Amino acid sequence: MPALKATDMIATVTWLGALRSDDRTALMSDPAHNFDLTFDGIVGAFHAGLTRPSCSRVSSQYPKGTPIKNERQLSIVSEEELAEIAAIMGVDSIDPARLGATMVVRGIPDFTHVPPSSRLQAPSGATVVVDMENRPCIFPAKSLEVSHPGKGKEFKPAAAEKRGVTAWVAAEGRVVVGDTLTLHIPDQRAWAP
Repeated sequence: MPALKATDMIATVTWLGALRSDDRTALMSDPAHNFDLTFDGIVGAFHAGLTRPSCSRVSSQYPKGTPIKNERQLSIVSEEELAEIAAIMGVDSIDPARLGATMVVRGIPDFTHVPPSSRLQAPSGATVVVDMENRPCIFPAKSLEVSHPGKGKEFKPAAAEKRGVTAWVAAEGRVVVGDTLTLHIPDQRAWAP
């Protein structure tokens, strides 16, 4: 019996980009039409690699800088949630490049809360695994300050529970703007200790 079940939820890829620099003030992803996802993520991207040094997000488990599995190869955000963040901030729109995003998708409600371990699968077979919610931080706020002077500081509270997810590549393949991704979720009940 499969441990993951396909849902009727389909996401459309509306934007792709790769963060190529470690400049956290600029924090600009380079837009792309397609990516060949590898087990390292996106070749040449800042967050590529099978492992990464641990950061503050996992400080309860590891001292900062400990080599760990890279579950942050990709940053996926929802077009609908970006619009909600922009509305809360009082700006017309948010450029996903300024968030260091890898992928923008449309069509899955409450995307930031898709269950961890869910899969998004492209027609090529490329599959990414959702690790967890990507918490808002100060780096996108600094970048957004450049395009929306005086508004950057509003990003972190506006993006709470709307910042998207981090993910890693489970099966290699190509993802193209316009692709539809099928959502597969773990076939288990919600945790109820």
